[in-house]
Amino acid sequence: MKLAGRTALITGSIGGIGHATARALAKDGCKVMLHGLEPPDVAQAARAALAAETAVEIGLHQADLTRPEQIEDLVRHTEATLGPIDILVNNAVFRHVSPVEDFPLEAWSRAVAVNLTAPFILTKLVMAGMKARRWGRIVNMSSNYGQTATVNRVDYCATKAGILGLTRGVALEGLPYGITCNAICPGATLTPNAERQLQTRMAASNLSRDEVVEQFLTERQPSRRFVDPADVAELIHFLCGHAAREMTGTPISIDGGWLAQ
Repeated sequence: MKLAGRTALITGSIGGIGHATARALAKDGCKVMLHGLEPPDVAQAARAALAAETAVEIGLHQADLTRPEQIEDLVRHTEATLGPIDILVNNAVFRHVSPVEDFPLEAWSRAVAVNLTAPFILTKLVMAGMKARRWGRIVNMSSNYGQTATVNRVDYCATKAGILGLTRGVALEGLPYGITCNAICPGATLTPNAERQLQTRMAASNLSRDEVVEQFLTERQPSRRFVDPADVAELIHFLCGHAAREMTGTPISIDGGWLAQ
């Protein structure tokens, strides 16, 4: 277990890519602080199941990432219960769908807070400790829409592009201290959000789920397959290891050929 003794904080990790990442790191011996705003019983069940599966310490904190004082408490709680944070995965996301002229300012502000400001604050809070220990891994969840764009999702495109700038700046500052910072840019991934989109399309049409999936992927992904969250998690796991020590400041796509079109 190469990550035994390390501690990881992963935001947005009760389900989807975040939880798959927690599992991948915990299976390699890493202690993990889960985070998310799901109902407490759901979150606690996810924590207990992962702890039982991996036999490592798994914590849980339900900070509201729009509130800096709760972000600070998330870091304090992680370090008090699991130890200094060696790995930070900024995965939590908020998004809204609307044409720009109708886009609510409240939704824009929340997206900026969760998708961009929270990763900045968390990075700020863990960076000094990582520098002192001369080791750290920071992984930011961007998107292909951080490198391209789509309609009616201006908050998502803007914040996911912004996270790439944050990644590059932090990567350069971390270089002398053995700290890497990279960004993952997934294509269409079968997350709970993607499943909700599929269900919405099914409700608005007479198409079967298989037909809706085909339609959804044809619009985006040449492979005609969803990216598996477990594959994204294994990529993040790799970035946390020794072999990726020279990979930093990089947006890494895992997208079934999406950006190759």
